Amino acid sequence: MKLSHLGSIAIVICIACNAASAQTYDLQKLLKEKKLVTAGKKVVPLTEPGKSGVSMTGISWIEGLDFSTGTIDIDLRGKDVVQKSFIGIAFHGVDTITHDVVYFRPFNFRSPDPVRKIHAVQYVSHPEFTWDRLREERNGVFEKGIDPPPLATDWFHAKIEVTTSEVIVYVNGSSTPSLRVKKLNERVNGKIGLWNEALDGDFANLTITKR
Repeated sequence: MKLSHLGSIAIVICIACNAASAQTYDLQKLLKEKKLVTAGKKVVPLTEPGKSGVSMTGISWIEGLDFSTGTIDIDLRGKDVVQKSFIGIAFHGVDTITHDVVYFRPFNFRSPDPVRKIHAVQYVSHPEFTWDRLREERNGVFEKGIDPPPLATDWFHAKIEVTTSEVIVYVNGSSTPSLRVKKLNERVNGKIGLWNEALDGDFANLTITKR
């Protein structure tokens, strides 16, 4: 029996849907439902036009969410205070000790210091591959600048693509990645969460596309 033309199209669409499944998460709803799991850190709701999100420091794992490969889209906002604002996403997490992170240093985005400026976006794999070890052993590989750089105190959009072997980061809709690196471990899945150190940072509009 031959499939009809419409039947063939339906099968193709179904395969495409199964290959990539996108879901948007209301961070304030997750907070209210106690599905942002923290290690004793404070998470508070943050409401601005078009930015229904949260403000926090530390790691907030999203309860029940396992992530392998795909893309993570998130709006972030840090602070323009040197060495006091580090904000990003943790993924392939085991716990607060073992996890991967893509994070940003907003205070370096438009720094007049050319060395600081190329330390704007970073990929690390804790606990083995910390930023200082990577900078010492593979300087300039796992951290890069952003072109064009956002303002340090503005919201910016990060798209983090995780494949079986690479981590690729795009900022503010650019078609050119700000960072493209090889993964530093063999974990293929794990927890995903909001990640921030030092001063509190803001998170909104999280969408995860699993592949």
